[in-house]
Amino acid sequence: MLTALVAAGCAGPDQKLGRGLSNTYELVRWGEMRQCIEQSGVVERPGYGYYGFVHGFNRSLGRAGLGLFEVATFPIPSYDPIMTKYFAPDPVFPTSYKPGHFSDPLFDTDTYTGFSGGDVAPFIPGSRFKVFDN
Repeated sequence: MLTALVAAGCAGPDQKLGRGLSNTYELVRWGEMRQCIEQSGVVERPGYGYYGFVHGFNRSLGRAGLGLFEVATFPIPSYDPIMTKYFAPDPVFPTSYKPGHFSDPLFDTDTYTGFSGGDVAPFIPGSRFKVFDN
């Protein structure tokens, strides 16, 4: 039985745990809220006022709750993403910002020549500063 368990691997639980932790990090990242605020600024809706903020805040809390559920139930099968009708399995970002690599010697190939690139502070919500913006 132990051999069958080791041979089967644990890719499903690992993916579910990683997806759950990523979604739980939404409380720090606020990607859903930033995306909804951006979309409400692009699309004119008279009389909606704070719609983007409220809708985004609700979606961020929902994604974080979904992440907590997946973290708590990661050893239990089914390992497929749940609630895909309402939430994308991967974290979302505003359309105007696509995250890149960290600005770190591990990712920077030309560090020793004085050139490097990447996000300087991607863990800070709203940080869009890059060393080189290609």
